[in-house]
Amino acid sequence: MSYTTDSSLCRYRFEAWSMGKILDDIRVLDLTHVWFGPWCTMMLADMGAEVIRIEPPWGAIDRIAEGARFGGVSYTFHHLNLNKKNLTLNLKAPEGVAIFKELVKRSDVVVQNFRPGTMERLGLGYDVLRELNPGIIYAALSGFGQYGPYSSRGAYAMIAEAMSGHTRLTGDRVDPEGPPIEMAQAYGDLGPGTMAAMAIIAAIRYRDRTGVGQMIDVAQLDCMVAYNTAITGYTLSGMKPWELRKKYSLGRGVGGLMQTKDGGWIRMAAYSPKAIDNLKKALETDVVDREMVEKRVAEMTRDEAVDFFVKAKIPVAPVYHVDEVVRDPHLAARGMFVEVEHPKAGRVKVPNFPVKFSETPGEIVSAAPLLGQHNKEILMGLLGYTEERIAELERAGIIASET
Repeated sequence: MSYTTDSSLCRYRFEAWSMGKILDDIRVLDLTHVWFGPWCTMMLADMGAEVIRIEPPWGAIDRIAEGARFGGVSYTFHHLNLNKKNLTLNLKAPEGVAIFKELVKRSDVVVQNFRPGTMERLGLGYDVLRELNPGIIYAALSGFGQYGPYSSRGAYAMIAEAMSGHTRLTGDRVDPEGPPIEMAQAYGDLGPGTMAAMAIIAAIRYRDRTGVGQMIDVAQLDCMVAYNTAITGYTLSGMKPWELRKKYSLGRGVGGLMQTKDGGWIRMAAYSPKAIDNLKKALETDVVDREMVEKRVAEMTRDEAVDFFVKAKIPVAPVYHVDEVVRDPHLAARGMFVEVEHPKAGRVKVPNFPVKFSETPGEIVSAAPLLGQHNKEILMGLLGYTEERIAELERAGIIASET
């Protein structure tokens, strides 16, 4: 259900876009970049939303990132921008701003992760967009939120991870007296991005019931604090997690990372009473401890150790490198990898949408777009521009494309 100011065009969708998806009647204007925002909008796209990623004519920062490039962009750009269309717009030019406003009238959601105040300086703050389209859902993603003492600070995933306690906690698992350790990947982006997608869908639900849009303020730090269960442990006990573990030893079960004789690693977890009983039977002993299990594991290869614990009905996993992840037969059976065709990088194998819906499955249908790849489709099909008008915009530097 779309709430727009132009009923004659509000239902326009690209012919190639799949139908029958949960969000296939939703159009998203995506002004995001790097990881936080693109992950959020890609999840919406995977569930059928028409996501139009808007970049400056010279390309967004994540498109022109340094390092290894495949088809002209980084592997993370390929990973985080599947299923999206691409339009270039120079929002520093009045004409670019005017075009964006016309798109807002025909859209459902705007998502941006600029620093607070940027959209207002462009003349595109929520108050302005709400006047153009009262049903618009405006998600402002940032490191510290739209207000508060730190709101003007820049942030990345690792900033939110550090300030929310996760970096220190990760180090504490190794040595409370040692240095902090950063989390792998960028979960300070991916976690908040997931929260943002959920919030947008919730706001769509509210808008569908009332016709009223709203602004959503998603801060990376807020989200990472919410994900930190150790905070509640502290507020209840006055102790940090490692202090709690020292004072109140769990004392039940055996688990952890263990090395095998071929240099591999497994992670096993015999923590429940049933798993502990199974472990005792498998080891033919009445008493079991970690040292005993580690000694047994060290006598086996990684695959042998996994088979041993699987047969004993004890939760276990091999510790994979990424090249092993993409070859795992269970993931293949679950359809967790698909191939898409990129105009410059060729066939690209990427993770599929991970959640299985019985009626409206998510789907990866297209590779990350080229810069300005869909300029004509959007400007002609959605706004009714002519070829001549598009050529004028290109000459003026309002739009550009690499196609």
